[in-house]
This record gives sequence, structure tokens and C-alpha cells, in this order.
Amino acid sequence: MKGRGAGSEAGGADPAASAPRPGLPARQVAARLLAAVVEAKTSLDGLTDPSHGHPQFRRLEPRDQGLVRAILQTALRFRGSLDQEIAARIERPLPPNASALRHVLHVGAAQILYLDIPDSAAVDLAVASAAADPRTARFKNLVNAVLRRIAREAASGTAAADPLVDCPAWLRERLEAQYGVERAGAIAAVHRRPAPVDITVKSDPAGWAERLGGRVIAGGSVRLERLEAPVPELGGFADGEWWVQDVAAALPARLVAAAPGERVADLCAAPGGKTAQLALTGANVTALDLSASRMKRLSENLSRLGLEAETVVGDLSAFSPSEPFDAVLLDAPCSSTGTIRRHPDVAYTKDAAEIDKLAGVQARLLGEAARLVKRGGRLVFSNCSLDRAEGEAVVEAFLSDHPEFRRLPVLPEEITDFGFAISAAGDLRTTPDMLAGEAGKAGGLDGFYAARLIRDQ
Repeated sequence: MKGRGAGSEAGGADPAASAPRPGLPARQVAARLLAAVVEAKTSLDGLTDPSHGHPQFRRLEPRDQGLVRAILQTALRFRGSLDQEIAARIERPLPPNASALRHVLHVGAAQILYLDIPDSAAVDLAVASAAADPRTARFKNLVNAVLRRIAREAASGTAAADPLVDCPAWLRERLEAQYGVERAGAIAAVHRRPAPVDITVKSDPAGWAERLGGRVIAGGSVRLERLEAPVPELGGFADGEWWVQDVAAALPARLVAAAPGERVADLCAAPGGKTAQLALTGANVTALDLSASRMKRLSENLSRLGLEAETVVGDLSAFSPSEPFDAVLLDAPCSSTGTIRRHPDVAYTKDAAEIDKLAGVQARLLGEAARLVKRGGRLVFSNCSLDRAEGEAVVEAFLSDHPEFRRLPVLPEEITDFGFAISAAGDLRTTPDMLAGEAGKAGGLDGFYAARLIRDQ
């Protein structure tokens, strides 16, 4: 959060093409990419990829690229709060067609309230950004007045008392319906905070926590709250001693309970964190993914880690192994609402219709995965969605249609320190508000769902 200091849409002129005042292109690009996220539902990771992202973003210097990412993540985390701060300082609501203006105001207000940037620079560059765009030029005085009032009147780090204000309406409705208002609010509060980096280590979690300045958390993961260097430069990374993986994302592979020599399939496997966990057990792992580029990344990760797995690029529906597997893990594509604290754009790039669509995809993939499981074998279904339409409902429908399968409930002793996340039915359900952490320490985890099934016939 910031201490007190003294939109554009996807089209239009290239703000980085000329040489305007320092810092202006970064603010213009931030407003443009904010529009691309909330209006065109474009992935923030894709827009800000250093190699393949938006061309105007890629033209910025690395330092300005980092600033743009920080502005966008903050503006998305506190979108509702920013709306309230702006609305309190204008006489009439912004008209629906003033989206470009709204993005400029959000970029400026996010810097004033939440980032360590001098207020004067945030205001002046927002005014310059508005003046440079024909759609917003006539509002430059309004931008100046509103942002100066926010800088003068708003408390440092201002956020709405109700964290659900920062959820878009569709997400708030679903969280409240499924978890209740109080629990939904606790989840939304965690969405406001950046997530720490968790790693899975091959061995000796305590030793690696000491070496990297982290701490061992539930399940044996190591949490790095402050990075002293980029991840690839940290000790042990190049030597393949660990990989980045949220503590919740490490749970589904543990439910497989793979044993040395067992034949195990990891479906929708890339980027490979779960594949690495399974390979580390000594199982004979086959990793399947539809994307050749993602599978290449998986193979590179396994090579760095010194682990082996058979890799197959292809569609699950066309996958026909010579014999069924002892165990199958399907970490299915989903809305990713469990990762909003890491990817705040998800709240704006997904919606209720997308969840219903993805639930249908998951049901189809689970049916395909079932045919790969031998009699007596295990099938683990998981994803990083908070929505029960993509989790519990998919599994219940599958069990109703596949009497040859039944639940194999998760037991507390299998996932040490996570007994609180086991449902009455024996499934696993984590939410971001769990693992609150010690005072002064980063808490929370990704939202995940996992169910384990066994084939009786």
C-alpha cells in the first residue's frame, strides 16, 4: 500500500511511438490495457508478456513495464473502491460511453491511493494522458480536479469497508450464494492482497526455507514472502531442487497417492508442477496436453528438475494408451476464480456464462478420463475454480452417470494440516481465506477443488 506523497481503448494512436514527457507512455499504455481487460476480456498475462504481449507494452523499458503491471493489478484489485472514490468527487455519474475517461481516472487514482508514486506525478501524467486522447481531451480539467481532491482528501490506502465492493456483480452474487455473505467477504478481502510465492521442494523443506529466507507452511510447501532476486536466480532453482507451485495446487497430486512403478496419467498436464510431483514418487508418468508450446515448457521444467515422464501432445478424446492406468489425474481447465489474488483480471475476463460453458467442458473431459482408469484404479478430478458448478456439481453428475465409480474420500492424515479443507462428502475444497497466517506474515492460498474416485468394475 502507498504512503502519502507530495480510458483509452485497444485502438488509437501508439503512445510509445513518439518521445513525450517521461512516464507518460507508461500511463497511456496502462489505460489502454485496462480497457482491453475489462472491455475485451483479454488476459492480463497475455497483454503483458515480455515476448508476445501487446506491442505498445513491449516497446516500453523494463522499468516502465513493471510499473504498468503494478498499476493494472492494483486498479483491478480495487476497481470498486476506485469507482467509489471517483464518484464521490464528481457532480454526476460518468456516462456509460465515457469508458476511456474512466480508465484514465482509475490509472491515476490507483497510483495515488495504493502505489508508492508521488501524488503530483500521478495527477499531472493522468491529465497529460487525458489531453493526448481526442476522446478525453475535453475532460482534462475534470481529471485534474478529481485526482487532486482524491490526493488531498482520501486516506492512504483507501479501500471500501466491504471488500465485496471490489468484486464485479456476477462474481459477488455467486460467492454470496455459495459461501454466504460473511465467507464471501473474507474471500474478497484476500483477493485485494498480492499473493506470496510458494515453492514445492524435492526434499528438506526446512533447509530450503532457511536458505531462501522463507518458512515452511502447511503441507510442507515453502513460502517466500519477499524475493531477494528473480525466481530463476534464487539458489537451487537452476539445480532443479524446487519449483514454483501454490500450496493448494500441490494438493491434488498428493491425493493420487502414486506409488513407485505405478502407471499414472497426468491429463491437461502443462506447465508440469503436478507432473513433477508424480514423477518424484517413482511412478511411471505419462503427461498429456493439447498444446505443443505448453508441453515444451513442461519438458523444459522436467529437464531442469532431473525428472522423467512420457509426454504426449494431443486431444484427450483421441488418446488411446495400450493399457489403462493405475491412477489418472485430471486437473481440468476452468474459470480460474481460485487464483484471483494472483490474477485479478480473472474477475473481469470471466463471467457466469463462461463458468457454465467450462463446466460442460469439464464434464466431457472427466468422462474421457474415466475410460483410462483400470478396474480398482483411482481418478482424481481437480481445478482452481471457487465455483461449485465447476467442482462438486461436475463430480455428482459424473457419479450419477457412471455407477462403476464411487468416491474414495480424502482422509485428514493424507494431507497433513489440511483437514479443515475436507468436505463432509470427502472432497477437498480450499478457499483463499484459509491459512490466514501469523501476524505480519503473508497468508492465504489459491482456491482449489479436488475429488478422488475409484473404479470398482
